[in-house]
Amino acid sequence: MSPFWPVTDADLSRARSDPAFRQRLLEQNLEALLAGMKRLRGSAPASGAGAKQLREGVELAVRLAELIQNADHHGRIS
Repeated sequence: MSPFWPVTDADLSRARSDPAFRQRLLEQNLEALLAGMKRLRGSAPASGAGAKQLREGVELAVRLAELIQNADHHGRIS
């Protein structure tokens, strides 16, 4: 698993004009999110704050997957 690197303003600027870079950025962030959720699931109890974080992570993962899919179909993010 690769470490998570925060997205910079330069990355965001490049992502707006470079669809291939934007796609990679979305995919890398989805992979990092899923890896973090897997670690959390293995270490946190099924209720409480850990469960809330997992639910939020699932919502974010679904949104990222939608962005990736839309970028594939439309060549840009809606």
